[in-house]
Amino acid sequence: HLQTDDELSEKELKQIEADDQAIHNILLGLPEDIYATVDSCETAQEIWLRVQQIMKGSEIGI
Repeated sequence: HLQTDDELSEKELKQIEADDQAIHNILLGLPEDIYATVDSCETAQEIWLRVQQIMKGSEIGI
């Protein structure tokens, strides 16, 4: 079952909030075609790893 905010510790809530902010910041800087491929990712780390894979070999490269 999914935990409600009341069931999470303060540390867990802060981690979720930080991850949400990181996701938002990453998504803001992505072109639409890359955004579309990472939109289903659930964590900032997952998004970042997918962006790295996509950008490898591109002119910008990461």
